[in-house]
Amino acid sequence: MIGGLATQLEDPMPGTIVLIHGAWMTPLCWENFIRRYESRGYTCIAPAWPFDDRPVAELRHSPAPELARVGFAELADHYARIIEALPEPPIIIGHSMGGLVAQMLLDRGLGSVGVAIDPAPPRGVFAGPRATWSGLPTVLGWRTWRKVRPMSFKRFAWSFCHTLGVDEQLAAYDRQVVPTPGRLYWQLLFGRAVKVNYKNATRAPLLITAAALDRAVDASTIRWNFRKYRGSAAVTELVEFPDRTHWLIAAPGWEEVADRVLDWAEKHRRVFQRQVTNP
Repeated sequence: MIGGLATQLEDPMPGTIVLIHGAWMTPLCWENFIRRYESRGYTCIAPAWPFDDRPVAELRHSPAPELARVGFAELADHYARIIEALPEPPIIIGHSMGGLVAQMLLDRGLGSVGVAIDPAPPRGVFAGPRATWSGLPTVLGWRTWRKVRPMSFKRFAWSFCHTLGVDEQLAAYDRQVVPTPGRLYWQLLFGRAVKVNYKNATRAPLLITAAALDRAVDASTIRWNFRKYRGSAAVTELVEFPDRTHWLIAAPGWEEVADRVLDWAEKHRRVFQRQVTNP
């Protein structure tokens, strides 16, 4: 009984999870994760990007002109304000460009633990050939760094969910995909705006995931991202999903991904909280 009471006092509630979506997406991409995590007792927050907090149909028909000026600094500041207003440090989970933002937030000292699911590469990590091909249409054209860019169905199907049937691809595209700032892709190219201190020893634990069939962010790029953290004393681990695409957060079998990353986060959050409480 005493041991059980001690465990309850140490971690009496699951707490809050902040979910950060990536480019071309809205918080709808997290709907399955949210239901599953709430069933485990968590409070889930999945805020939209700045100027994207509207229905998908509206975002497609008339994206806000201000969205074109949103870069990684603006995204990180946006989510930092939300996290700093919470009563306690949350678990931070991001996908794709949201996974890069999650790394930036942890580097700022935010969160109790972080998960970067198939993240876009921080500074010093360069995109592989498939990712370069996937992002190329976004940067082609006149002043694309100042524009909000659309994504075609063909490109979404190739980059995100090429293992699904056409009907499933169309359903996902119609429900999920919205325009995104071209500025983000230019910032990935030049790197200055996506700098992370890989040797930060005081940040919260970080899990990075890769998917073997990912075309939007090559698994080799994500392994490179992971290796950059080898000089840090902070916990950093890599998990690879062998038969998954970039759409692993919503494609059939997403439950395995959701459970595996949360189980990891729960384990390492407890350890990190003890270290912070008893340095």
